[in-house]
Amino acid sequence: MPEGDAVYRTAKRLREALDDRELTRSDFRVPRYATADLRGRRVLTTVSRGKNLLTRVEGGVTLHTHLRMDGSWRVTRAGAPLRGGDVVRVVLANSVWQAVGIRLGVVDLLPTAREDQVVGHLGPDLLGSDWDTGKAVANLLKDPDRTIGEALLDQRNLAGIGTIWRAETLFVTRVGPWRRTGDVADLAGLAETAHRLLVENKNEHGPVTTGDPRPGRALFVYGRAHLPCRVCGTIIERGEMGSQPQERVIYWCPRCQPG
Repeated sequence: MPEGDAVYRTAKRLREALDDRELTRSDFRVPRYATADLRGRRVLTTVSRGKNLLTRVEGGVTLHTHLRMDGSWRVTRAGAPLRGGDVVRVVLANSVWQAVGIRLGVVDLLPTAREDQVVGHLGPDLLGSDWDTGKAVANLLKDPDRTIGEALLDQRNLAGIGTIWRAETLFVTRVGPWRRTGDVADLAGLAETAHRLLVENKNEHGPVTTGDPRPGRALFVYGRAHLPCRVCGTIIERGEMGSQPQERVIYWCPRCQPG
């Protein structure tokens, strides 16, 4: 699933293509909004909120989308043919550009004044102006017996982390994913590390935590099961965390990340 940094970059691409331009095409291919028509309205902006996208349109309307596992927004020149085989959910276009929403997991139209209905439950956004380390820590500590690995993926605690940034944040801070949240000595430092990693990567094309962006060298533990740890040489382990059907993959070094 695209994580906070990837969604942030998607919002940036949509802003560059759509902001301050009048829509000449508005095509919703989801039954609920099949008759919706935003043509003639100016797009104000698109912002990311954790893993959510909010495209605000003139007239107090917001298009809320979520990429989920397979979704994406593709920006092309206006009038470019849609690719065969794509499952298109939304097309928004102006006289210069068109944005095509493919396999979007969520498509909602709602009043801009009611955006809290879809994102109000989220914790502080790691890439947002509302980032608040203290609030994130307080949220994490609401369930001190929960594993820190599960707590970090709960978007109600802090918004934007997925399986990649969870694994890399925990490795960088030397915290085992199975440790109780209440037993993590420096939760504030952990939350700030996650914030720093996403900020450092928000304008890049792929996550890098090692400082080496070359293929196969960018990450410490994610995707490296059965390979030696880059720090201590211990074999990286892979497991599943969370209850079904919400279990998600986790990678960690058993020596660098005790507990």
